[in-house]
Amino acid sequence: MKTSKQEALDYHSQGRKGKIEVIPSKPTSTQRDLSLAYSPGVAEPCLEIFKNPEDVYEYTAKGNLVAVISNGTAVLGLGDLGPEASKPVMEGKGLLFKIFADIDVFDIEVDETDVDAFVRTVKAIAPTFGGINLEDLKAPEAFEIEKRLKAELNIPIMHDDQHGTAIISSAALLNALEIAEKKIEKVKVIVNGAGASAISCAKLYMSLGVKKNNIYMFDSKGLITTKRENLDEHKQLFARNEAEITLMDAMKGADVFLGLSKGNVISQKMVKAMANNPIVFALANPDPEIPYADAIAARKDIIMATGRSDHPNQVNNVLGFPFIFRGALDVRATCINEEMKLAAVKAIAELAKETVPEEVNEAYSERNLSFGRELIIPKPIDPRLISRIAPAVAKAAMDSGVAKAPIKDWEKYDLELKKRLGLDNKLIKNITQRAKKNPKKVVFAEADNYKILKAAYLAQDEGIAIPILLGNKERIHDMMKAYKLHFDCKVIDPREQSEKARRSKYAKILFDKRKRRGLTLFEAEKLMHERNYFGSAMVETEDADALISGLTRNYSTAIKPALQVIGVEEGVSRIAGMYIMITKDGPFFFADTTVNVNPCAEEIADITKLVVREVRKLNIEPRVALLSYSNFGSNEGDDAVKMRNALKYLQKDKNLIVDGEIQANFALNTELVNDFFNFSELAKKSANTLIFPNLSSGNISYKLIQEMAQVESIGPVLLGMKKPVHVLQIGSSVREILNMVSIAVTDAQGKAFKCVE
Repeated sequence: MKTSKQEALDYHSQGRKGKIEVIPSKPTSTQRDLSLAYSPGVAEPCLEIFKNPEDVYEYTAKGNLVAVISNGTAVLGLGDLGPEASKPVMEGKGLLFKIFADIDVFDIEVDETDVDAFVRTVKAIAPTFGGINLEDLKAPEAFEIEKRLKAELNIPIMHDDQHGTAIISSAALLNALEIAEKKIEKVKVIVNGAGASAISCAKLYMSLGVKKNNIYMFDSKGLITTKRENLDEHKQLFARNEAEITLMDAMKGADVFLGLSKGNVISQKMVKAMANNPIVFALANPDPEIPYADAIAARKDIIMATGRSDHPNQVNNVLGFPFIFRGALDVRATCINEEMKLAAVKAIAELAKETVPEEVNEAYSERNLSFGRELIIPKPIDPRLISRIAPAVAKAAMDSGVAKAPIKDWEKYDLELKKRLGLDNKLIKNITQRAKKNPKKVVFAEADNYKILKAAYLAQDEGIAIPILLGNKERIHDMMKAYKLHFDCKVIDPREQSEKARRSKYAKILFDKRKRRGLTLFEAEKLMHERNYFGSAMVETEDADALISGLTRNYSTAIKPALQVIGVEEGVSRIAGMYIMITKDGPFFFADTTVNVNPCAEEIADITKLVVREVRKLNIEPRVALLSYSNFGSNEGDDAVKMRNALKYLQKDKNLIVDGEIQANFALNTELVNDFFNFSELAKKSANTLIFPNLSSGNISYKLIQEMAQVESIGPVLLGMKKPVHVLQIGSSVREILNMVSIAVTDAQGKAFKCVE
């Protein structure tokens, strides 16, 4: 996946600057709220903490607050850039902590390279935090800094550059050795790179059973031997008392190669010289020590991992650090010790062997992902990571005696973790990943619009779809040049003479469908000059798999050609529009938001069935509320009665959780429902699927939430069409268009799959 310099800069600078913000976690709307939040109410927790300092975890955010601290001396692979230039990375780390484990972060950039001064600074601010994540510190200072802080502070501290990669690659190693049927104490390991991460990996491998004498460590000068002068204590640990040999010589008969150096430093010849079932972890980024394709071509029996997301077995620190800190914080661990790291290793390794959840299979468009050469560690989007790693780390902390607040109810803790996880952006990630596994041909009917063109470019660049652009070729190519959107794809102008034969073919199809509705062949041929008709015909004839349109047109105008050319799915009486609203409490599904003006009770029931089917496709169980201004007959009126009657049609499906008519606040608040209507199907758990009585209420509601709550949305998702067609909201952002493209591709995958079966 390619990103331009300007795109990266825009991402960080547009809107609110940076990537993270601090938001209040308590009500602040009244004078009473403010008097409790600050003066005079704030004095009470201050006095309680003074009497018992441990109460700081009860009355403040300390227990869920991690400091990501750097001096910028080893930023990514860019070197010593200084503290200011490290801040985007630290903000990014904070973002990952939050979205994967619901841990709050302050990023701290320290203008100090002296070890003593740096340690003093961190110690001075440590009372603020429940844990400290050291980041982008150069070796060997990084070792000393971590060692001293761990000795002098009583909160979890981890240098992720060292231990994160070590933990994930160790989990991968255990499983790779099992697949290769090799014993850990006998394997020969070649390590290329001798920085903090490589040394930490080698140490952890030794903790797992690798013999030190079987480790050959290379740095930029070659094999590390005892004959070297000025070796620091960390390299001395792996110095071999023998003559120096080349990397090629060392690779002969080796079982494991671990690369944490730079791209393209090992060859196919070297890989071919390794032992049977060689294990190669080429973790340099963005270019691995050997390209994945070259390694696979060199050895059919290879077990390969990289640091990249576009190949199997990505060794990514995000599999570890959010959940390790989560477990450590939740038991108020005084440190992150070896036992906790090993517990994380084993939890990750064991998880990979279990049956992969269906949502992960679907995200990657696989029927049955399973443990093997191409799955030695879990996928980063696996929703089980938090509920497996965090408890394992927490238990190890308890067993090793460093937990100040042991967990007593593990079932309750598991529920708390799952609640923290939510589904918010993970739903979008899953849909996108599924699309990438089998990209489809998507027609963009308004390709001479910048937003559409940019979305098409991103869809191709990210491997989501194969774009087909409709519009004036010269104008589209000029726009590509002007906006530096350099990508190869098919561009079609339906009006060109070269498309006459195809227009005639498509016109005959439309004529056959509409001839008894007053349409002549001449009129059909004329209509095929229009992009929405032409694009719909491409999908109908399987010249394309899906259509995206509507950004610059009235919704009804954009949808009409698709209805006439493609039509609705068999057994479906009407189409409907659904919006997916991505909130901090998970996704909510709104319908109908775009199509049906004032449906009757039976039509409401039909719309609900379409929505339920779509929600279930996303591996989410719908809990449906039929909304009105009335609660279960509290008020009369056309809409209330209509929704009440719609329920009667839907109750025939005994597997569906649905109730109504019900007011929106009750539908989303189980306490209210239990207080007044505990008989309701929604008393146990609130609704996630909201069905509106008419188009006005549905359309107004989702637009209000979009603007006022600033939630991310996907939509409108058009339901009930025979083939994938999605009509955008006027003014949709590039991101929203891209989300719809992902939906369209997964929709097309599903349609194609059904055809095969």
